[in-house]
Amino acid sequence: MEKKEKFDFEAFKKSAAQRLKQGESLLGKEGVLTPLLRDFLEEALAGELEAHIEEEDKPNRKNGKGRKVLKTSLGTVEIATPRDRNGSFEPELVPKRQRSLGVDLDRQILALYARGASYGDISDHLQELYGLDVSATTVSRVTDKILPLVQEWRNRPLEQVYPFVWLDAIHYKVRHEGRVINRAVYCIIGLNQEGYKELLGMYIGENEGAKFWLQVLTDLHNRGVEDIFIASIDNLTGFADAIESIFPYTEVQLCIVHQIRNSQKYLSYKDVKAFMTDLKPVYKATTKEQAEKYLDQLESNWGFKYPKVIDSWRKNWPRLSNYFQYTPDIRRIIYTTNIIEGFHRQIRNVTKSKGAFTSEDALMKLLFLAHENICAKWNRPRHNWNQTLAQLSIIFGDRLKLNI
Repeated sequence: MEKKEKFDFEAFKKSAAQRLKQGESLLGKEGVLTPLLRDFLEEALAGELEAHIEEEDKPNRKNGKGRKVLKTSLGTVEIATPRDRNGSFEPELVPKRQRSLGVDLDRQILALYARGASYGDISDHLQELYGLDVSATTVSRVTDKILPLVQEWRNRPLEQVYPFVWLDAIHYKVRHEGRVINRAVYCIIGLNQEGYKELLGMYIGENEGAKFWLQVLTDLHNRGVEDIFIASIDNLTGFADAIESIFPYTEVQLCIVHQIRNSQKYLSYKDVKAFMTDLKPVYKATTKEQAEKYLDQLESNWGFKYPKVIDSWRKNWPRLSNYFQYTPDIRRIIYTTNIIEGFHRQIRNVTKSKGAFTSEDALMKLLFLAHENICAKWNRPRHNWNQTLAQLSIIFGDRLKLNI
């Protein structure tokens, strides 16, 4: 076999400088740096084979070379791969069947996809940055690898007790059997006994309704949740009843902000400012008794003009007013669903460039990856949590299950 000539680095430098002056690219299959990378890889593989033959117990020898095209951070490069007679050589630098080097394509594809990039955008990015031709089919196949992780995450066991839970749905369009349909993604965020936020689950169902929420709550119970102290929700019909049917000791707090927004929908534009001025003392009151006096005054001032708005406050008052029995620290946690709405806003930032998703799996893949990036920042307990926990231990007694 003809011995390979030693690489002449000085000659390479002169040639590379000349090629750069002529405007040739540094990277790619015929790039200026490609010969240097190719020579380095071939020399390293040859050294690995020689060391393998010397260390092997039984007789062995070199057995020619094969060819392999590698995708690298410098572009595509074709190298000669040495072989041994026994077929026992397993190179470490470029393992058998590996087609990429120094480019963790799966990781990069998933990272781009998690930021909302389309399959086409991902392919263009990898082509522009690395000179790699990655098809949309390949991108889809890579993202499909997370589906088993999604299923594992969905089925993971949960803690027995969550002092606070927020529940709400976000809506998307999904293609199904040739037409575009609406789908609701049911999301649940819990605050555990250590004060950390946790996304307990995401479930895809039809348009938001209490019946599907009942299935979601049943799943939480089956995964180990035995008790929820306070659940904050919007005023979806039957929602509170669904919660109380699975967790009978849970106090349901209707979102004050949702109630205010719903009230504004039925007000004349010219009355909004004055009505809101009279309404503010109701939900800002120090005690429930004080709030009810302000509610009576609100009805006296506006009940003749907006009876349906006042009736809504009266009808929902038992669950709207739950937060008055707690300290300001707990009130701030439960009086609104802003925590889960904030999560939805971050999800929307990732999905806003999407039209209709090709399938529910495609939607869930993106939501799962996006949630991992968002939840990675939930690495601190809620402010003053120890003080809040002390209050909870007094209010809820032995329902807390702390590891002390």
